[in-house]
Amino acid sequence: MKRDKIIYYVATGLLTLLMLFSVSMYFFKHDDVATMFTAFGYPTYIIYPYAIAKLLGLFAIWNPNFKIIKEWAYAGFFFAFILAFFAHYMIGDGEQTGALIAFVLLIVSYIFNKRIN
Repeated sequence: MKRDKIIYYVATGLLTLLMLFSVSMYFFKHDDVATMFTAFGYPTYIIYPYAIAKLLGLFAIWNPNFKIIKEWAYAGFFFAFILAFFAHYMIGDGEQTGALIAFVLLIVSYIFNKRIN
């Protein structure tokens, strides 16, 4: 049980750091992110709401009282990372590795969250 908790907290912690880096880019390097979103064909007005959604998802994942909302947060991140991977892959910018790492951390976090609860 102790090993499972360690794996959960390490995976979730690394995922959180990756998401906080992403959110900080959305807020503090908005022009760079807007250029990237334009290359994907996405509208730039979704950058700030997407950053806030990521923060809310992280809050839900770390809060043990929101079991159903936590499931929705994991699902939201799952689809976001899959779509981010393919968006980067399709435009060929070589940045899909971050989405793949986030996806693996998410899966590990989800599995070990289920094991410890």
